[in-house]
Amino acid sequence: MGLGIDIIIFVSAILFGIFLYWRESNGNGAYRFINKIMNSKELQMSPDNPKGFIYKQPFIPRLLFVVITMLVVGLILQFLTPIEIFSNYFALSGFATFATGTLIGTYLANFVIKTTEVVEEKSDSLSDFVDDAMEKGKDLIEDLKNKDNKAVEEAKKEIAKDPEPEAEQKSARDRLKDKGLM
Repeated sequence: MGLGIDIIIFVSAILFGIFLYWRESNGNGAYRFINKIMNSKELQMSPDNPKGFIYKQPFIPRLLFVVITMLVVGLILQFLTPIEIFSNYFALSGFATFATGTLIGTYLANFVIKTTEVVEEKSDSLSDFVDDAMEKGKDLIEDLKNKDNKAVEEAKKEIAKDPEPEAEQKSARDRLKDKGLM
């Protein structure tokens, strides 16, 4: 088994982790069933709690669920099929790669789902923000146009007031001569 097969296993495991997370985010029936069997009526989770084996779980419980599930699957494969996972280095490496990829896939799916929720939540306020910014931009452009027009009008008035250019002034040299300094 080479590096190529490990990469294929890793990518497949990431996709499997994404599938597990997405499936559990849509419904947590299995987790709810186990919770109902294991806990007394007072300790059972509330009906509106979306938590599952992977969904909305912190790192350690999620890691434990993925590793224990992979170990159970590995033991089933070890003893019921001719595949020897725990006695072959390459199979054990593939097993570890699959468990790691599945865990990474659950976090990748978590990121995508959270991002989608934030975008949906903020999309209305974002469009309002963009509309407000466009209105303020239009107002700013109108103000700048009006200020430019006012400046041009003032310049025209100045020119109209004093149509003749000022009489030619003497040069600095001539003024110095007039004062007797040169």
